[in-house]
Amino acid sequence: MREDLIERTLKEARYISETGATVRETAKVFHYSKSTVHKDVSERLRFIDKALFLKVKKVLKVNLDERHIRGGQATREKYLKFKKASS
Repeated sequence: MREDLIERTLKEARYISETGATVRETAKVFHYSKSTVHKDVSERLRFIDKALFLKVKKVLKVNLDERHIRGGQATREKYLKFKKASS
């Protein structure tokens, strides 16, 4: 595997494991697409650093489990702003 891909993957993975960030947040920080970040941490990382892969996998699992809650909160905030603006 190319050295630049390995380095990029490790940076993204460390960021996710240290901050608990989502793939979307990580993509914004590193200026890559969500697809690229996801492929890096879910496929490439497995062959680069198994221990880090397992840490990131746990964080991604938590993010996946909480996704519906974050979506509901965002929708609630959207309609509260709408209601406040129309009052």
